[in-house]
Amino acid sequence: MFIANPIYDVVFKYLMEDKEVAILLISEILGENVIDLEFKPQESVGKFGKPHLFTIYRMDFSAKIQLPNQQFKQVLIEIQKAKFHTDIMRFRNYLGMQYSNKENVVIEQSGGKEIKHALPIHSIYFLGHRLDHIEAPIVQVKRAYWDGTTGEPISEREEFIESLTHDSIIIQIPQLRKEMRTDLEKILSVFDQSYVVHHDKHILDIDDEQIPEKFRKVVRRLIKANSEEEVRQNMNLEDEYLEDLQAQEREVLKAKQETAEARQQAEQADQRAEQERERAEQADHRAEQEKKRSKQLIEILKKHGIDLNE
Repeated sequence: MFIANPIYDVVFKYLMEDKEVAILLISEILGENVIDLEFKPQESVGKFGKPHLFTIYRMDFSAKIQLPNQQFKQVLIEIQKAKFHTDIMRFRNYLGMQYSNKENVVIEQSGGKEIKHALPIHSIYFLGHRLDHIEAPIVQVKRAYWDGTTGEPISEREEFIESLTHDSIIIQIPQLRKEMRTDLEKILSVFDQSYVVHHDKHILDIDDEQIPEKFRKVVRRLIKANSEEEVRQNMNLEDEYLEDLQAQEREVLKAKQETAEARQQAEQADQRAEQERERAEQADHRAEQEKKRSKQLIEILKKHGIDLNE
């Protein structure tokens, strides 16, 4: 079955703008029961070179999650999708923006007063590149509390800690496997680039029979995206932007290599010059010693009445 490739930002945006699809996908990724999503003011992108040239796509949601005890919690979901390993600092910048955003609060009424609580943050990263040391396609980073003296785990949760730290999930798209063991791996298979149609990287040819019925809305949304002319045109534009960016990065890399080579050559030249100076100093020292010995010899000859001409 042919679907639009969601590694493209325009397709990912099209996919996640469907609220039911977004709830399905985020619930499965978090492993929690998301019952409602509020789309926050939308995407932020890193711009370089040409206008609208981007390497990171970001979407933010305020999510209402039902807990096992039938209570609810409100959290901020930050989804970032990046194409290059050089985007780490931009990830940090966007995360810092979330922590400093005064709108990311939930208001509680207590005693006739409004009390603002900072929304806990859950970050989800879709990486178009591999991590350096971890091969697992899905990496979960979860906070845990310990007693610093005894090392015993602490089960209680504190608003202070929850507001200043966050859980993360990292999805390495290149590490997704065809041997799918969990429902999460099955739904994430719609990102697996090994399914790319050989003549058109904008399209994936997936086996929809491997997708559980509860996720069919995700597949249908991507099928629809594949039929949208505007979506396909924007994928072409994204290809052009990325080609330009990669060309720029190659030029930057080439310039860095040339600079490094020039610096190395300069250092080698300095080393050779220093060696020449040392040899010259040694030669001068030897000449001075020879001159001194000659004077001493002349004094000895004079003392013994020997004619210097002889």
